[in-house]
Amino acid sequence: MNGKVEGFIQNAYESLKDGDENSALGFLKEALRVDFEHQEVLYALKCLNWWLEKLRRLDDFYGPYERGEYILSQWESYNAFLELIGNAYDSCQYALKRFVFSRALAYYLELLRDGTNQQDPALLLQIGRCYKGAGEWEEALYYVKQASSLKREDSAILSELADINALFGEIRIAKMLFREAFYLDPQGVDLVSLESELILNLRDKVRDLGYSGNEVAEWIPVWGCVWRIFSVKRELKPVELGRLKQSILSLENEYRSKNGRASADLSGDKSRVKPRLLNRYFWLIDYCEDNKDTTGLIDETMLKIKLIDPLVHEHYKT
Repeated sequence: MNGKVEGFIQNAYESLKDGDENSALGFLKEALRVDFEHQEVLYALKCLNWWLEKLRRLDDFYGPYERGEYILSQWESYNAFLELIGNAYDSCQYALKRFVFSRALAYYLELLRDGTNQQDPALLLQIGRCYKGAGEWEEALYYVKQASSLKREDSAILSELADINALFGEIRIAKMLFREAFYLDPQGVDLVSLESELILNLRDKVRDLGYSGNEVAEWIPVWGCVWRIFSVKRELKPVELGRLKQSILSLENEYRSKNGRASADLSGDKSRVKPRLLNRYFWLIDYCEDNKDTTGLIDETMLKIKLIDPLVHEHYKT
């Protein structure tokens, strides 16, 4: 009897991978008739029915892009649902993930085929994300690279490019790209869409420090540098150095303003300004370490870090 149930379960998962949710549902119902207490069958039915309920709303959305966006927008809610029921069966989640991202991918590819959206970086990025979610990393890399060539300084695109490289085991490239992405705009990084252990482990460690919500993305680059995870760096161009210094000055002024201080004391604020300022201090120190006659600037910057966050300073200097 168990062998028969297992056969139905595997057939259901294969049907999901092929995009046939109706057959998958039928196989699971057949399995339930054989063993109505089988835990994996009950679990798979809960998960599949969750998605079937959501997909019934697709007719409410006009056009393939909106439908693709709707499907992907449900992924975070689905993860919250899994936290309630538990993520107990990897084979089930793998099959459902293939099913969901392949369904969204079909809508996005529909837009690409008409020949008018070949240069749309937002569309190319979503296609890359869907291929990644469907387990087709080569295709994912191809489309995200295309998006990056059209929009180079974009945190969402760079973080996806980093994530795919990490999945391929290109850790050095991934670390550099993640560092760039979080420097440009932490809130532009879609943490829900990222899959590599490199970034997910870092995210979880930052959460363990007590950060939550939007704070997590802001503090990832800070602790990523402190813990030497974002350890791959590059030389700044003169124009980039100028922008970095200007950004530091602007953030320092904003930081003091938020805390009602006009002095050099930078302690107190816990908003996005604080982690972004700390991250830029790290970039400035990296530049100074690679260039002569900047020892004084390093000492000055380290003192500022200590004033802002003694704990970060203590861990960073060791």
